[in-house]
Amino acid sequence: MPISPEQFREIFGSFPTVVAIITAVDDQGEPRGFTCNAVCSVSVAPPLLLISVDKRSQTLPALESSQAFVVNFLSASGQEASQVFAGKGQDKFTHVRWRPSEAAGGAPILSDMALAYAECRVVQTVEAGDHWLFIGQVEGGGTQPHEPLLYCQGEYSVWPQLVPSGS
Repeated sequence: MPISPEQFREIFGSFPTVVAIITAVDDQGEPRGFTCNAVCSVSVAPPLLLISVDKRSQTLPALESSQAFVVNFLSASGQEASQVFAGKGQDKFTHVRWRPSEAAGGAPILSDMALAYAECRVVQTVEAGDHWLFIGQVEGGGTQPHEPLLYCQGEYSVWPQLVPSGS
């Protein structure tokens, strides 16, 4: 017999996870996005990653129509945006600066708050329970030297910026 949804959330909430905002543009060219901590690298050659999207997500239609997305891995400065994008509001991009990704069909890159970002084209979707898994080929991306934002047991935390070896 499977465990309860509460037990499942407790297990996966007991260790720190990355905080990311997944962005896409809908068929009208409007930006869409949601906060996600279910991001996983899949392959280096070719470079693939996976995101998990709730079937009730308001961003799901944009992902399906555009077949492209950006994973914006948040730095410490992205905590407020993470909370906004975790909600169901329609005006999530009102107070967020962004630029369109050339490699991911115009999906927003949140460069002011991103520690790193990956511009992806969808290569496969898989239905999995109450979610869809989108496997994206990473077509572009970048990193910035910021402190990563983490989420654990319902709380945000910051991982101290690492000093590069040899410094």
